[in-house]
Amino acid sequence: MKLSEVLIKPIVTEKSNKLSDASRTYAFRVSRKANKLEIKKAVESFYGVTVTEVNTIVVPGKTKSRFTKAGFISGVKPAYKKAYVQVAEGEAIDLYGNI
Repeated sequence: MKLSEVLIKPIVTEKSNKLSDASRTYAFRVSRKANKLEIKKAVESFYGVTVTEVNTIVVPGKTKSRFTKAGFISGVKPAYKKAYVQVAEGEAIDLYGNI
């Protein structure tokens, strides 16, 4: 798998901001096929940091339903994979630099 296909986007939430401030851990949405070694290589090459630890989670899809004029519609949101990446002491990833 190409390194450009591994990382989809960084996850920017209150929880991920607390983790990045407290323990230098950043959250990314990654490809379902990517493993921990590919995620580590991708983060190190794109952001220029040294990764010390990678934890992955497969978030299950949620069922969603709504009521419309056509009637009751229900469906399932797709599952996705999330990776928590911890960088080395003294290093940081600037997620807001390109805004």
